[in-house]
Amino acid sequence: MAVHRLISAELDVLAQWLPPQAVEELADGLTEAYEQHLQELDDPEAAARAAITEFGDADTVTAAFIRQAPWRRAAQTLLATGPIMGAVWGTTLVAVQAWTWSLPSPAKILYGTALAAIACLLLHVIRERRAYRRARAYTVGAAVGLIVLDGLTLAALALLAPAPIWPMAVAVAASLGRILLTIRTLPVVLSPT
Repeated sequence: MAVHRLISAELDVLAQWLPPQAVEELADGLTEAYEQHLQELDDPEAAARAAITEFGDADTVTAAFIRQAPWRRAAQTLLATGPIMGAVWGTTLVAVQAWTWSLPSPAKILYGTALAAIACLLLHVIRERRAYRRARAYTVGAAVGLIVLDGLTLAALALLAPAPIWPMAVAVAASLGRILLTIRTLPVVLSPT
């Protein structure tokens, strides 16, 4: 049985926004709903509209799919850890008087800019409602960026800190924990669905 043009148009939009596997599953369900409504209504146009209403339009379906995406949950978690990490590292850097370290100003500016850009990426991902693939890519980029920044922070601490003090242990453990959790999350974030 041929699928109605409204159903095809809806699936074309979904194909632009969602992974192919998801679109295939949605196509099966939408086609099945269309066929059921066609039997009940005996009007192809009304059956197509009823199937789309039952399923939700492309915007609604995509937004729901994105809300449940594993990469979105990862982005929320990474963004939520930001203030905690900032407090832990801020305390540590004040305790070790990091402003006295021989670190060039451009390096500090670059680090701060990268951190702000990662936070903006994660915030964009959380607010995204349509661009599934792009938002997933942003999440991966932000996760890798945080791993790199945590690693650079640990290296700077190891190379430039005068002597170990207790806040360092908390900050180091927090960064290592976030690195490990982020690495463990990446396969889920990179999965095709």
